[in-house]
Amino acid sequence: MIESNISIEDFKNSAGAELGPSDWLLIDQERINRFADATNDHQFIHVDPKKAAATPFGTTIAHGFLSLSILPHLLAQIIPIPDGIVMGINYGADRVRFSLPVKVDSRVRASARIEKVSARSGGQFMVKTKVTLEIENRKRPAVVADILSLYVVALD
Repeated sequence: MIESNISIEDFKNSAGAELGPSDWLLIDQERINRFADATNDHQFIHVDPKKAAATPFGTTIAHGFLSLSILPHLLAQIIPIPDGIVMGINYGADRVRFSLPVKVDSRVRASARIEKVSARSGGQFMVKTKVTLEIENRKRPAVVADILSLYVVALD
């Protein structure tokens, strides 16, 4: 574990740091429905409990991209904030796998490992973080992703 606020030097050398886990977050039907409304993805497996009960899952499941979209919220609880940070920007992902669906009313949390911190020009740092979204009481994770973040540090 590393501190929630760290020096730029410690941040530059944070590759290999294990972070988390975050707090648990409940994925309830209301959250799933709101995501369906936001994305216009109303496939029955997500929003129709009666039809979803007849599937192998036995219930509705969260959209894979809903599981991915909650990572910034969960990572904010565990990612260190470098001193002098002006902003952090989601830059993308090198790899994302949805290895297990999140059933309605499950709780999830995130853990991470900083894989690489690369200094860039203009006081910027590219950070690659391997993130695992765990489902409570399940052995396999819901999501494993290599997330890229761009940090911009204030220049003197």
